[in-house]
Amino acid sequence: MNRRPWWRARVGAGLPWDGRTGGRALAAALMFALALAAAPALAALLDFSADERAAILRHGPWPPPPAADAGNALSGRPAAIALGQRLFFDPRLSPGSVACAHCHRPDLAFGDGRARSQGLAELDRNAPALWNAVHERWLAWDGAADSLWSQAIRPLLDAREMASSPARVQATIAADRELACRFRQATGRAVTEVDAETVLVDAAKAIGAFVATLVSPRTPFDDFRDALARGDRRAAARYPLAAQRGLRLFVGRGNCALCHGGARFSNGEFADIGLPFFTRPGQVDPGRHGGIEALRASPYNRLSRWAEGADATPTRHVQAQHRNFGEFKVPSLRHVALTAPYMHDGQLATLADVVRHYSTLNPERLHADGEQILRPLALSEAEQADLVAFLRTLTPRGGMAWQPSRGPACR
Repeated sequence: MNRRPWWRARVGAGLPWDGRTGGRALAAALMFALALAAAPALAALLDFSADERAAILRHGPWPPPPAADAGNALSGRPAAIALGQRLFFDPRLSPGSVACAHCHRPDLAFGDGRARSQGLAELDRNAPALWNAVHERWLAWDGAADSLWSQAIRPLLDAREMASSPARVQATIAADRELACRFRQATGRAVTEVDAETVLVDAAKAIGAFVATLVSPRTPFDDFRDALARGDRRAAARYPLAAQRGLRLFVGRGNCALCHGGARFSNGEFADIGLPFFTRPGQVDPGRHGGIEALRASPYNRLSRWAEGADATPTRHVQAQHRNFGEFKVPSLRHVALTAPYMHDGQLATLADVVRHYSTLNPERLHADGEQILRPLALSEAEQADLVAFLRTLTPRGGMAWQPSRGPACR
């Protein structure tokens, strides 16, 4: 064992010692060393302007206040959530054994990772991620649904997706003791006591109640944003410098926050971003224009008899305009690192491709009734890399782990 006095060890290491003030010298030396160690971390925080800080803070706080599925009296009920979770993963609802989870996989942020989703047939678009969907006013790429429960009905009945029917949904629940028990527990009535369409709507509302629980965890960006809000420079400096530079571009010269604003990083509206919207040669995906028409024609929208206490004002007044052709939902950028490929039909494979698109955008491809919002950003390669680095921090550390809940016992 080394038995040299600690002060000799210090002298041998070249540290100050005078025999009388050694304790004070040691303390001073330690403080100096700590200051030197902290200096690089503090220096790693960019000098954001007051305007930049204000713009950054508008992207939070997270998580948001709880929300309920519009027009859905089952939303928030544990028994309905438990039923909806089981129905979401049950392939028996479809004659082709296609479950909701077939296109909304938990390991892919409840998306599907495909350019175009595959139900009973290949579709024209991919499945949007479902995290935080309860905070959206319009659902799907075209906004053809105005609630989670009405959106759940669409793939159930679509011949290319699940090709189910009210009668099949009712029969599937009635034939399974646990599903039948949970249906009674959630709705207060037996599945055989009501007509098949009522069962379809109640099943969809249970699915909507389940999806409404999917609120994504906090991200590295949230930690940085909150550190800025409370003036904690040391904590803020832990955020990668490349991400800080990308964030400065995002809220500044890139003007990305104009559409990808707020805590969800989306304004929830629809836009043409200069990408082709052909589904196949000679056929065009009408996007928002077709979505508005489908929404207004739906027997399950917020204006219908099935909606319970929902504010139907947006649905009542939305009108399709010519400019809506080729417009698609501005997606939330939360968990964006997990949702490749990108855009409504997966035209862009990586985040780098997305950033490059906006950097080299061709304004001649845009239609905006004379209002020019998007312009080519002309970013350097280094700036594009910084923007990608920032976007990656909008996904929680370790991904988006999700575990099913057991729900209340059903007897």
